[in-house]
Amino acid sequence: MRFLPTRVHGVIDYVVGALLAASPYLLGFADGGPAEFVPVALGLGAILYSAFTDYELGLIHAIPMPVHLGLDAASGVLLAASPWLFGFADQIFLPHLLIGLFEIVASLVTRTRPESGLVMGDNPP
Repeated sequence: MRFLPTRVHGVIDYVVGALLAASPYLLGFADGGPAEFVPVALGLGAILYSAFTDYELGLIHAIPMPVHLGLDAASGVLLAASPWLFGFADQIFLPHLLIGLFEIVASLVTRTRPESGLVMGDNPP
């Protein structure tokens, strides 16, 4: 069931992207290793592809919303699994796991088309 409007998802994208990129520094696990690098890279990546998404908060409407949601889901899976994939689960895992699961859920409950405004391929009135 997709109930989350794309406009709300857009706000979540930028806020979670920024918090994800800042999380190693805010939560004290910025050690120069993968525990730090993975959330920073995924957070900055999310902000970047959000800016290129064809929804209300996109700046350049180049990425269709279903593709964006697929990127969110893939990012969530990688983030949630990263402590075990990259071997730092004994150091820290909860922020990676929780934010990753949040990303997966958000990708599954967000509508695939903006409610208002132009969508790629639409002609202006």
